[in-house]
Amino acid sequence: MSDSDAPGQCATGNDFDGRIGVRVSAIFVILFGSMIGAWFPVFASRHRGIGVPEWAFFIAKYFGSGVIIATAFIHLLAPAADALTDPCLTGPITEYDWAEGICLMSVFLLFFLELITMRFARFDVQGGHAHEQHSGKAEEGQLANLSGQPVAYRDESDELPSKDSDAIQGKRSGSHIPGDDHLGHMREHTGNEELSSDWEAPGGLIPESYAAQMTAIFILEFGVIFHSIFIGLTLAVAGSEFDTLYVVLVFHQTFEGLGLGTRLASAPWPKDRRWTPYILGIGYAFSTPIAIAIGLGVRQSYPPNSQTTLIVNGCFDSVSAGILIYTGLVELMAHEFMFSPVMMRAPIKTLFGAFGLMCLGAGLMALLGKWA
Repeated sequence: MSDSDAPGQCATGNDFDGRIGVRVSAIFVILFGSMIGAWFPVFASRHRGIGVPEWAFFIAKYFGSGVIIATAFIHLLAPAADALTDPCLTGPITEYDWAEGICLMSVFLLFFLELITMRFARFDVQGGHAHEQHSGKAEEGQLANLSGQPVAYRDESDELPSKDSDAIQGKRSGSHIPGDDHLGHMREHTGNEELSSDWEAPGGLIPESYAAQMTAIFILEFGVIFHSIFIGLTLAVAGSEFDTLYVVLVFHQTFEGLGLGTRLASAPWPKDRRWTPYILGIGYAFSTPIAIAIGLGVRQSYPPNSQTTLIVNGCFDSVSAGILIYTGLVELMAHEFMFSPVMMRAPIKTLFGAFGLMCLGAGLMALLGKWA
């Protein structure tokens, strides 16, 4: 163990070794790659009639989904664990597996935020108190049945033929019986693929709850931007490993931009917000270049392996990992495969092709984790 790795003696400098010209070039190369990655899926989805083939967007969409999932585990959670378990750290941070703990808390917090957002969005558009009251009565009736008390509430399925009873069972607003119609919400699910790119909902009620989708997208943007800032600072002051890190981060940021771009492209944007995904793409694209510029400005004083930097970087990477894990598993894997009417009606070769592309994206991004 070196002196700098001894408890309480973290490194206070960096390995910067000059080559300003090459480092400045990284600002523009990474900016270009990030911009292409984040903008291409949005452009391809909106201009399918001017020469952009359908398969190009298909590849970008599912390849990008795999990239997001691999980034969460390989490029965020693993480095966070390394940073927060560095031998030079001391104090309470060393007494628990904080990287995994923070990531876990982030997943539950995101689920809670999306749950509340979707609930209030639906409450506002589906009749407010009247809907809530009806739903409450149905639940009350079922709870009373479970407790053995007599109820006077009428079952809607009694008035329908028996062959429809299963469908009604899955649609009841008060039905929370474990195992009851596990994939039932797919019956009324309208996929984003079935909307035109310039849709406008007349009453504000839109598939998948616009508010919930926007919440998920902005949280995803937050996660990838903070991750991009830290890797930009690291690249700016890297030493002998700069050349390898430079090349790897160009691909890393391009692929990660592709993952973000496919999420932006698949969301239903109203006409008056058609430019929002491009603006969000710009925000992502500029995050790493700006961080590189800042890192070069403080290259004589920025210590990437100091105790403060390790803890801050580890905590933010843990939060970002939770964000991308939740987004990848819930929004990209579950919704795009199991709960997508378009995918469920697609030929089996299309399903396998999408899954294969997602595995390819995850595999290539995981491979990049060997160097960065």
